[in-house]
Amino acid sequence: MNFPKYLQLYLLVGLLFLFSCASENEPISPTLSISPEESLVDEKGEVFFISLTSNTSWQANSNSNWISINPSTGFGNAEIEISIAPNVNSDSREGLVRFSVDGLVKNLRINQKEAVAVVPDYYIPAEPTGMRDISSIELVKEMGTGWNVGNTLEAIGGETAWGNPEITKNLIDKVKDAGFNAVRIPVAWSKFVDEETYEIDPVWMQRVNEVVGYVIDNQMYAIINMHWDGGWMVPTYDHQAEVEDRMKKMWLQIALNFRDYDDHLLFAGTNEVMVEGDYGPPTTEYAAVQNSFNQVFVDIVRSTGGRNTFRNLVVQTFNTNIDYGVNTFILPEDSSTDRLVVEVHYYDPYQFTLENSEEVTQWGKNATDPNLTAGWGDEGFADAQFQKMKINFIDKGIPVIVGEYGAVSKKASGHHSYRKYYLEYVSNSMRSKGLIPFYWDMGFDGDYGFALFDRNTGNQLYPDLIKVIVGD
Repeated sequence: MNFPKYLQLYLLVGLLFLFSCASENEPISPTLSISPEESLVDEKGEVFFISLTSNTSWQANSNSNWISINPSTGFGNAEIEISIAPNVNSDSREGLVRFSVDGLVKNLRINQKEAVAVVPDYYIPAEPTGMRDISSIELVKEMGTGWNVGNTLEAIGGETAWGNPEITKNLIDKVKDAGFNAVRIPVAWSKFVDEETYEIDPVWMQRVNEVVGYVIDNQMYAIINMHWDGGWMVPTYDHQAEVEDRMKKMWLQIALNFRDYDDHLLFAGTNEVMVEGDYGPPTTEYAAVQNSFNQVFVDIVRSTGGRNTFRNLVVQTFNTNIDYGVNTFILPEDSSTDRLVVEVHYYDPYQFTLENSEEVTQWGKNATDPNLTAGWGDEGFADAQFQKMKINFIDKGIPVIVGEYGAVSKKASGHHSYRKYYLEYVSNSMRSKGLIPFYWDMGFDGDYGFALFDRNTGNQLYPDLIKVIVGD
């Protein structure tokens, strides 16, 4: 059949119109592509861009918090910024950025290199020789009972400035013969050849080295610390940076000097850290800063390598107080496993153990006059305090030493028997809970003295006290 030309034209236009309508209603297939699809990033982190091509709305997300995406949503083609944070870990890591539209997914795989350890010039490789593969609990148990050579190397002004003679090998030999198997050596290190750099006088360093040798040569354990030393270690935010800088510089020198000793030598980071005059519970600030001091100490010693990689390190609770330790102490992170020891001190009740008066001269169940007792701090109190350390530390595999304890000598009639009973009871109570006692001997044998040995001869001043302290 032949149509008139004008009808043919109308028919063609109609067909084109129908085709056009059909094309507009047909759904558009989404497209998505990215370039590149993989990226290798160094440990320092970096920022790079990827190209995304799409004809519709898209979104992006990552499975890792160290990867940032900007923008994370959009429409159509885009340049997308990918930010990678530095990797401080010793292992490499892999992350994924997922781009998606309806029905399509493209993944960007990101591999980041592990952190490269910055090894200081003074570092030497770990050296296990002489550092036995035993737990810190086992090592500390071998100490048995310890003794402090107090008021000597920590004396401000020099070894004899506080009235004691120089420490001799004979003295340490006599301490060993009496049954002690460990010596705590308090030290004041601020004898500098350069006050600005905190460079320790090498003559003084050698003297401490000599005394440590007296102990180690007897197959005893030695603990050297950073004692009161004028009270510069103030645990406040205002002093924190200055104190930690000084600690790092001083402990670095000490750690390097004593690095070659075997595991019979332990380092103790501090002593009774507190704000002078404030004996109350630490504020959040005080506790945080003092915990930071412990961490600085551990980090700088471990950074020296060698045997210090495996050396047992002693860290203190706030003011070496038991209750503050339970409530505020945070064990430092350590690159070595099972090589940290916690230190507390015990002088309760103060009126009996430390107070220079005759008002309180009796203690314990055998007291005959309640008016001559402190009214607190008896046998049950001592047991409960040591039990706290057992539950919170020892039972968790963290050994505890009581770095100082004792009771002064008083003039009152009959006091010696109470002092002897006190020392016997608390020493045995500590050991029964797994704590290692270190008696505080500051060398003075007069009224309100702590001495057990004559510092000039090494002879025992109170054999009966030594016997009950050392135990069986």
